[in-house]
Amino acid sequence: MRPIILGILAAFFFAFTFILNRSMDQAGGSWIWSASLRYFFMVPFLLIIVIGRKNLKPLLWDMKKNPGSWLLWSSVGFGLFYGPICFSAAYAPGWLIAATWQVTIISGSLLAPFFYERVMTEKGPIQQKGKIPFKGLGMSVIILLGIILIQMEQANQISIGAISLGVLPVLIASFAYPLGNRKMMDICGGRLDVFQRVLGMTLASLPLWIVLSIYGLFTIGTPSKGQIIQSGLVAVTSGVVATILFFKATDLVRGNMQKLAAVEATQSVEVLFAVLGEILLLNSTFPTLLSWWGMGLVMVGMILHSFFSHKSNQKNIQNEQSLKMNS
Repeated sequence: MRPIILGILAAFFFAFTFILNRSMDQAGGSWIWSASLRYFFMVPFLLIIVIGRKNLKPLLWDMKKNPGSWLLWSSVGFGLFYGPICFSAAYAPGWLIAATWQVTIISGSLLAPFFYERVMTEKGPIQQKGKIPFKGLGMSVIILLGIILIQMEQANQISIGAISLGVLPVLIASFAYPLGNRKMMDICGGRLDVFQRVLGMTLASLPLWIVLSIYGLFTIGTPSKGQIIQSGLVAVTSGVVATILFFKATDLVRGNMQKLAAVEATQSVEVLFAVLGEILLLNSTFPTLLSWWGMGLVMVGMILHSFFSHKSNQKNIQNEQSLKMNS
């Protein structure tokens, strides 16, 4: 249950991304600065945390041993995730981006066959390719149906341009984020804690953000004071607090694809927080009754996801105990 709670808390802070990105776009800010400034601001905060825990040296040593993998998967997990998210804010409202982002529930589950998980057999524990958790995936479909209901009326008014430029980049991001996160978990192999891993991925993705910023300087100029402040808020709430909470939750269930899918499913609550945030901060319209029904479906899907995950975990524990007794 603890990973689920951490996932929900992460969703609350992640929601600030969609709200503030939309706010910056409405104020005339470029997606280039919204994306790159977040990660520049994250570095000092994370450095303070890791240095305070006296864990910087092991992180740098690990990155030095495998620089190529760190650069590649950090750029995928952070770069191909957040760049498209910010780009979409210029073409679609925050609620549409937040709703589309929930496809990551399905994306994360579909990536299972590309990774290995620990399985207990009569000959002892073995590593085998993960299987798509179809039961958990069914719960994810319920969550997505709820999200569709939330956005049904507004989606009918969205143009083809908004769908192509506002939705397709988010679909790319929905695969990039869990892919980069899981690859880095495998590369770290439990040697680094969540704070070290987030800092390492942030540092390894900096070359991408530096190149993007240089391009921004020559094409759109420097960011405004308001965009700098709001990017700083996104860095703290979403980049530091939410990312650490989410990575901690995924670390707790590392190696169990069904429980990992359940944790990733908690991010569906982002759309609820985004709706409320836009109402309070951006004066968006109040959700209709149909939207509230959709929110109810999201919560039901989460509860079922958690239930089946817990039930599966108990069954796995019983199987392991039985195999140990028979060996």
